[in-house]
Amino acid sequence: MSNPQADLLQGTLDLLILKSLQAEPRHGFGIVGRIRQLSRDMLTVEQGSLYPALYRLEEQGWIKAEWGVSENNRKAKFYTLTASGRKQLAVETDSWEKLSVAINFVLRGA
Repeated sequence: MSNPQADLLQGTLDLLILKSLQAEPRHGFGIVGRIRQLSRDMLTVEQGSLYPALYRLEEQGWIKAEWGVSENNRKAKFYTLTASGRKQLAVETDSWEKLSVAINFVLRGA
């Protein structure tokens, strides 16, 4: 049986990161934990995928980063959703929902 976390569609990781930052700023480990929590432990994001995505999202202006202190008293970069990031989250969520419906039609033979 294939592992759903191994083959995330391109762009899906961006959507998951934006969603994980919707409620509050998080550091990298917190983002990974939030995605795992929201997916009921079905998705795990590896650091090798996470940090390039965070840098890309920051370059696009959808998130911003600031240094802070984590819950275990360590220096960490905290990421926050920007106003344009909130708009992008809405756009990507809508696109994902339409894609999901279309894929379900195909899978059900409709």
